[in-house]
Amino acid sequence: MTTLAAIAKTAAGQHLGIFGAFHLEPGDAMSPDLKTLVLLGPQEPGFWAHVTTEPEWLDATPDPLDRWSRRIIGTMACGLGGKAYFPFGGQPYHPFYRWALRSGRAWASPVTLLVHEQAGLFVSYRGAIAVKDRLELPLAGIKSPCEICEAKPCLTGCPPRALTGSGYNLPACHDFLDTRDGGDCLSFGCGVRRACPVSQAYGRLPEQSSYHMRLFHR
Repeated sequence: MTTLAAIAKTAAGQHLGIFGAFHLEPGDAMSPDLKTLVLLGPQEPGFWAHVTTEPEWLDATPDPLDRWSRRIIGTMACGLGGKAYFPFGGQPYHPFYRWALRSGRAWASPVTLLVHEQAGLFVSYRGAIAVKDRLELPLAGIKSPCEICEAKPCLTGCPPRALTGSGYNLPACHDFLDTRDGGDCLSFGCGVRRACPVSQAYGRLPEQSSYHMRLFHR
């Protein structure tokens, strides 16, 4: 029988970590033989140094990170007799935001972005694997780090006030990124995500944040 620890060990070999898991229900519109969904994200420190030496990063073909994710997580899913799901690739989009909330290890932050117990506002999901075993999962009860964060720097971390507790002004964000001051976010990552104390302890490299920001702003 598959265990969460066994999946974690395999994932760690690719610098991926288990970012949450939950038991599937009939209403999840998946095959009835799939019992548990496991969410996978970058395990820091070390993920970016690892993935940028992989074949997908060296073949000069677009979307190396997504292609790597499909290969690695798809292979893992096949080895487990399960099915892989990804937060990219076009419609129908899988509900990763809702899945993250169900895992009990991520929550809606004061600025509505997901905040993860380990990755903070730098949380990202490279994919998920649904397996046929009903895995034994850790007990629920972890609280959002935002509950004990008195300063809540995420609420003031956006210089143009494009991302606040009132919502996200996407055009204002892109306009700011076109300015000289916006170069800081393009080079080091979104100021709101960086402001989160949990994010700061996660170990994500600026190079990775810059890669994602430039894809977002292209």
